[in-house]
Amino acid sequence: MTRVLLMHERYRERGGEDRVFEQEVALLRSFGVDVVTDVSDNRDIDGEGDLALALRALWSPSSYRRVRRLLRGSDVDILHVHNSFPLLSPSVYDAAATEGVPVVQTLHNFRPLCPNALLMRDGHPCEDCLPRRIKWPAVLHACYRDSRRASAAVAAMSGMHHLLGTWRTKVDRFIALCHFSRDRFIAGGLPADRVMVKPAGCPDPGPQAADWNRTRSGALFVGRLSVEKGLAPLLTAWSGLDRRETSLTVIGEGPLAPDGVQGLASDAAAPVRFTGRLAPDIVSAAMAGARMLAVPSLCYENAPLAAIEAFAHGLPVLASDLGAMREIVTPEVTGLLVRPGDVGHWRASLDRMLADPDLCRRMGEAARRDWESRYAPRALFAAQMEIYRDIQEARPRCR
Repeated sequence: MTRVLLMHERYRERGGEDRVFEQEVALLRSFGVDVVTDVSDNRDIDGEGDLALALRALWSPSSYRRVRRLLRGSDVDILHVHNSFPLLSPSVYDAAATEGVPVVQTLHNFRPLCPNALLMRDGHPCEDCLPRRIKWPAVLHACYRDSRRASAAVAAMSGMHHLLGTWRTKVDRFIALCHFSRDRFIAGGLPADRVMVKPAGCPDPGPQAADWNRTRSGALFVGRLSVEKGLAPLLTAWSGLDRRETSLTVIGEGPLAPDGVQGLASDAAAPVRFTGRLAPDIVSAAMAGARMLAVPSLCYENAPLAAIEAFAHGLPVLASDLGAMREIVTPEVTGLLVRPGDVGHWRASLDRMLADPDLCRRMGEAARRDWESRYAPRALFAAQMEIYRDIQEARPRCR
């Protein structure tokens, strides 16, 4: 039986990557895979100076030693890394190479290509650094934390490992979450024959959660309250709707605090309710009772978990026509695609869906069928095990 070490570095603000990691651990274990986990936490960054943190992000001697000990003690067949920035660093690949353990890396974001990991600048997609080994435009524009010094440190990490061939020689397989992202990673220098596509998924909330024989009403936004998620243009579009009978529920937290964006919809006829972060079962209940989910992102999304969860709940998705959403949403079938940031187009699309419950029902039922075929646990497990078997056949662990 394959034994896998799944490694992840949690974010300070819990997000989709953290949930995908936890769900993947649970998925593999539910099908009988022997899983060992190692989890670090970005909250441990507190107290480290910028220079020390930059050096650690380049290559961490302590992580290298710790991962070597862990691999020896766990006797695993595959090391599968999710987030390793900045504490673990690419040193984890070298530790695996020294111990003869094949490596899989899930590409949740664009960090190897872009210091801010979003391929976004000034509210719009940006690919200036994509073809460059040295990411100097990111330093010029202070793309990471609005700091040229911090941007230079992250750009140095990316550039050094591109020049050393780390991405080409130390990782056996990369997992991109959509074909759009795979194309960007290959354009940025990752080897095409090693970049596989396997989407994220979510547990089954049950067919009752996708039932349209109950009353469904209103729209949802579920995600991080941040500029790149497009909440501001969504609220501006919402404020122009003349629909007092419906409401928009905003679930999540982030740097855009509710009191900073509530003014955008303060005069709206249709009310807006900000809930903050909610427990997963409450979010599930909200999805089971809504008529549509809005995903108004201004950045390239890899695989927004909220959209996949919406499909599992039979909930159609109104999304920006950008990045992975073009692969997730089939227009007029499982939802609608809207020009990113176009307030007028968003307002018209919101109005159309909210005014037509039969359209939402048809799209929602199609979305549930799509989830069952593409994102359900059994399909994702089969795809992941195929990647593992491919690696083991190509390079079994040297014991």
